[in-house]
Amino acid sequence: MKLTSRARFSTVCLHAGQDPDPATGAIITPIYQTSTYVQEALGRHKGFEYARTQNPTRMALERNLAAIEGGKAAFAFASGMAAIGAIATLLQSGDHVVVSDNTYGGTFRLFDKVLRRYQLSFTYVDTSKLDEVERAFTKTTRMLFVETPTNPVMRLTDLRAAADLAHSHDVRLVVDNTFASPYVQRPIELGADIVTHSTTKYLNGHSDSVGGIAIAQRDDDIEWLKFVQNAEGAILGPFDSWLVLRGTKTLPLRMQQHNANGLALAQFLCAHAKVKHVYYPGLPSHPQHELATRQMRGFGGMLAFELGSLEAARRLLNTVKLHALAESLGGVETLISHPATMTHASVPADRRQALGITDGLVRISAGIEDIEDLKDDLGQALDAV
Repeated sequence: MKLTSRARFSTVCLHAGQDPDPATGAIITPIYQTSTYVQEALGRHKGFEYARTQNPTRMALERNLAAIEGGKAAFAFASGMAAIGAIATLLQSGDHVVVSDNTYGGTFRLFDKVLRRYQLSFTYVDTSKLDEVERAFTKTTRMLFVETPTNPVMRLTDLRAAADLAHSHDVRLVVDNTFASPYVQRPIELGADIVTHSTTKYLNGHSDSVGGIAIAQRDDDIEWLKFVQNAEGAILGPFDSWLVLRGTKTLPLRMQQHNANGLALAQFLCAHAKVKHVYYPGLPSHPQHELATRQMRGFGGMLAFELGSLEAARRLLNTVKLHALAESLGGVETLISHPATMTHASVPADRRQALGITDGLVRISAGIEDIEDLKDDLGQALDAV
């Protein structure tokens, strides 16, 4: 499908990277469930030799997501953590990375428990404060790894300013855009060098696939990530690639509803006497609301709120009926979780406390259900607290 350079976001989501099947005219990219490809003669083939290296379904997804994020090329991996692991191979022994202190627990685990064994060093700072970021830079800093909004306390980093700062020090800016989605936030347009996602979340959107993507801008990064994807082999399979392609077709429609429900739930919780604090960038009370208004299109479906104690959180989590108690986020169904014992259990307790991830904190990934049903369910659960 030929898109003009002026094609708008919803059109890009539907069509980029996907042509009708040349054999049949099928409008949906086929699932090429094959491990190898028959060659026409010795040294002559159709551009496909072995499925770890090339797969047409995966290639269609990679082209689709590169276009959606506004990058030059994308590489699909078996999980979001596999994508981050591949990005980390751009580093060499002795290199230093500055990381958002409220990073995802799995990212912290990879950096702190695995990659430090290979003489890489990491400094965790509040990247919403760029003076702290600059103070953390050293002569060996090669990467600034940012999550915005952060999980789960929803702090924001000014991406354009962060990109300018990183590039002035010859440092790559890598942005994990999973929490926002490319509908809500456009890191490459704001100067990021690499964007990564867990495709498991908003890009897939239906809680039925696990995967990751790295979208790059620099030619040297593209060349290396292509090599590493094949060399390490942590590829996204064809069926999962097909599922994510199905998901991106409805990404704009889903994100509109996630945005609306996220804001409505945040407002509902703000008005409830048993809720001590709500973390959501769409609220005027959020300290970075103005930045969110400039940097984001809508405020996303993620929010968190403080109930004051583990017992209060447990009672609510065990009483909700429509909200599904589960890890993950970004699906069409609303999920609710307890970060301290679920997504961030691998983060040391003192660090969790310093970040505001208390035992009384509850996180919601607002789905696309009727908002009144979601509010009714939260209301009856709060009555039990």
